[in-house]
Amino acid sequence: MLFNRKSLWTQIRQTVFMLGLINILPTFTEVVSAQNKPLSISQRPSVAVSQVSLREIEQMVDELQNLIYRVESTLITAEAQNTKYEGSMSAVVQELAKYRQYTNVSYTETKSNSRYSNNRAYEAIASAQQLLIEFPTLARQNFPQARRMWLDARRELWDNYPVDRPFAQSEIRAIWLDRGTIVKARSKADLEPLFNQMAEAGINTVFFETINASYPIYPSRVAPEQNPMTKGWDPLKAAIELAHERNMELHAWAWIFAAANQGHNQILGQPQNYLGPVLSRNPTWVLKDENGAVFNHTPGFKKAFFDPANPYVRNYLYSLLEEIATNYDVDGIQLDYIRYPFQDNHTRQTFGYTAASRHFFKESHGVDPKKIQKSSSAWSVWTGFKIKQIDSFVAEVSQRLKEKRPDLILSAAVFPMERNQRLNVLQQHWEEWIYSGWVDVMVLMTYALDTGSFEARTQSIQDLAGKNSGLVIPGIRLLSVPDTETFDQVQSIRNMPSTGYALFAAENFQPTLQKMLQQTQGTTASPIPYRDPFQSAQERYQALQKEWIFLLANNQINIDPAYLQQWSAQADKLGDRFSDLAKNPTPAKLKDLEKDLSIFKVRFSHFLAKHSQTNPEQVETWKNRLATLESLLKYGERTVFLTQN
Repeated sequence: MLFNRKSLWTQIRQTVFMLGLINILPTFTEVVSAQNKPLSISQRPSVAVSQVSLREIEQMVDELQNLIYRVESTLITAEAQNTKYEGSMSAVVQELAKYRQYTNVSYTETKSNSRYSNNRAYEAIASAQQLLIEFPTLARQNFPQARRMWLDARRELWDNYPVDRPFAQSEIRAIWLDRGTIVKARSKADLEPLFNQMAEAGINTVFFETINASYPIYPSRVAPEQNPMTKGWDPLKAAIELAHERNMELHAWAWIFAAANQGHNQILGQPQNYLGPVLSRNPTWVLKDENGAVFNHTPGFKKAFFDPANPYVRNYLYSLLEEIATNYDVDGIQLDYIRYPFQDNHTRQTFGYTAASRHFFKESHGVDPKKIQKSSSAWSVWTGFKIKQIDSFVAEVSQRLKEKRPDLILSAAVFPMERNQRLNVLQQHWEEWIYSGWVDVMVLMTYALDTGSFEARTQSIQDLAGKNSGLVIPGIRLLSVPDTETFDQVQSIRNMPSTGYALFAAENFQPTLQKMLQQTQGTTASPIPYRDPFQSAQERYQALQKEWIFLLANNQINIDPAYLQQWSAQADKLGDRFSDLAKNPTPAKLKDLEKDLSIFKVRFSHFLAKHSQTNPEQVETWKNRLATLESLLKYGERTVFLTQN
């Protein structure tokens, strides 16, 4: 049984037609292409039928449909990875042709009889599909009852995700290890159990909170004061040793321009508006708004910032990051708070009016920015000036750190909001950083309480797929999110053109999720994409081929027989190219592979046109995985070959 979303949606529309609602619900094509953020229906209390809109019913149907697809997609991947096949795709196709000729059985006649080894998952999928057909009618007659059935179906799908065997492929599996968790530990021995749990779960990258609100977690010769809650030992040194002993990478996570934090002040018993150990000693470094205020008003983000335009600030931060990179065997550095404070209608603040910023802007543009009104055409010039301060800092940090440590991985934690809004509100132009090759891994803070909202925040991953020489991964929030839904979000990522994920944060990493990841991800032995891009690409393509072979062998791909030989032959050729490049990388081999992959992608849609009509999400997932391979090859070209010249 391969989930046929289009035919199922047709049945739902027929049901709705009987209710006289056909002009309100969208067509299948409209639903697939809709970019509207889904409602978090699951978090709403039960309501009366009269209060339920048709739009809410439609969105509940769509949410459950998407979950059905993710569970079945995962089930197929798990089955494929744990089924052994001898020979190539072409060999499987030849055997399949003989079988079909002998039995005279068509795709449509066999696919409905297919079964997976995980019967409970299969039953949960089948039951949820049946509910989808009935749901519009049930919801109009008795919404509370229909909602309970919907929640039960969703829970049944979550609970029957195939987490009983390993199936994950090469990917970045990161977690932020937060300051709160670090300070609770008093020694390396106290940190060890957590590193054991992360390693057992297959986590391969730890973003270790090293600089927070100007306080380094380690004894520094550059910063004036170590975090008082970690004095007496060096958590960074201990964490690096623990990570490397377990074949994990340790990246120093550093707050860059956020220099003081009212929440942290309260923990340390400092006055609320204390500027921290650096700004209090250097008051001319502090960023100010148009009224001279220092702290940002955004709830949860009440922080004071360094002035990004101040050369003394920049030199201090360069020295601090270089100290970490040269004195510690960190594998990478992550830039956080690499932006201006929030400047929106809620805060009603605009930052940047310091002596240094005003001087440099006036020197370049002949006007004091304090005299520029938001309605003026010069306002965009002032905003562009601030964007340039962040961009130039990232560029110089990258250059200086890479000169000292060419092997260092540079990442940034950034907001996923729409580009123009982000530039105006935060001056964070991270697309420039990744296109320019200044940052290796961009980590989007796509935190959400439900998978629908999470997917709505990952559009930039689709937009950037295969178009730059960096890697882009989403972040997943753990706080207040059920472990089963977190796993669902991980599976959603694996259907995107992404090379991994990051979990926020270690303080909310629960045993249930650890066990699910441990059973499906295995160990930390797989190559990490940012470290071994070509080997990672080979492993990921082999996994894709296994999936195709599994479905072909079970007669679950609806493809014109005339195309089978062409598709399988080209897929096998591509597999050989990936294997050859991974074993002995050369620019010539990479060029040949990129050419063949480009041709294969173009023909792929043609070969799978029939299958796409009945299973559009599955074909789209495969296209996403091919785009991920393109990204890995582009990243490998820059990091493996260009850096050698």
